[in-house]
Amino acid sequence: MPDCPIPLDALPKPLQKHADGKAPPPLRMMGAKGLVPAVAPVDLVTLLFVLSFDADAVVRETATRTAEGLPEKIHGVALRSEGLSGPVLDWLADRFAGKDAAIELVLLNASTPDDTFARLASTVSQKLADIVRQNELRLLRHDAIVRALCANPNALASTIDGACDFCVRNGLTLLDVPQMVQAHERVYGVNPAARPPEPVETAAALMTEYQRELASDAAPEGSPRAETEEEAKKKLNITQRILKMSVSEKIKLATLGNKEARTLLLRDSNKLVCMASVTSPRITDGEILSLANSRTVNADVLRYIYSTREFLKNYAIKTSLVKNPKVPLPTALKMLFTLQEKDIKELARDRNVPQTIQSQAKAFMMKKEQAAKMSAGKK
Repeated sequence: MPDCPIPLDALPKPLQKHADGKAPPPLRMMGAKGLVPAVAPVDLVTLLFVLSFDADAVVRETATRTAEGLPEKIHGVALRSEGLSGPVLDWLADRFAGKDAAIELVLLNASTPDDTFARLASTVSQKLADIVRQNELRLLRHDAIVRALCANPNALASTIDGACDFCVRNGLTLLDVPQMVQAHERVYGVNPAARPPEPVETAAALMTEYQRELASDAAPEGSPRAETEEEAKKKLNITQRILKMSVSEKIKLATLGNKEARTLLLRDSNKLVCMASVTSPRITDGEILSLANSRTVNADVLRYIYSTREFLKNYAIKTSLVKNPKVPLPTALKMLFTLQEKDIKELARDRNVPQTIQSQAKAFMMKKEQAAKMSAGKK
């Protein structure tokens, strides 16, 4: 299905035969009707999404109708899942239009694309408009969300004013949005449109300049060279410019920038900037591993890492979290007993890990040894 934005292999192997365009129509129709046995809710809605791109119009329409008629106990689980892909969440947002309970889950899911969030923000109910307002990271990261909320006839004036005031205080002013101009006057006592705006550092301009410098300074492949004094000054200059940015521009840079920008912004004093960095779609497992090892990482960043199942699937990240004294002991202990025996044995000898972790690892190994001796004695 060439038009589908997610690949066939995003589905588990057993489900791929129901979504493959080359599969027999009855098999695809079986998937479109949701008649596949023992399938997880996330996989079911993903299957229906893929089949909504099927070459057969009947299959497409059936998959869409099935999705719209899914019971809450199925679509509710799927919409809560952090592993559900953005395109599927966007599609489901349209399928459940007008159903506040389902749309609330879409708004609360961190995987929901910002564009989808903005589209919903313009029409949601008063209650859901408050949820939009509370997602401060998205407000600063994506201007269209603030614009949409300001245009929502269902949102309370206090909700819109609160969102605009927050954005203005963090460096975001949209001169073409009357509520934002009014917020600027409330916060700073001046009309921002009455005087020329002061030049400010923007994430877009900085990244464009940085990419241009990288291209011009790139060494031929296979010929590494030492950093020149001029290049070092450029890097320092970029660092200083980032530090002067408003919170809203830092968040945009954290979301769209490179590893160097994220590394710097993860040390920012503002929690939202740190969270924008760690939730960036460009962040790598290697960066997450470094953060899991860090003793100075922001507590909210660390909480996000050990609360995200996808990260815990990486064994090295999980092991590092167990060793990190900043991870709460109940969380670390829960992960400890999912480690391989050789790693628990190593933790029992490691004096650099929290004492409780070491003692629990020792107790675990003693039980294993006693059980092995008893088993050998019976033989």
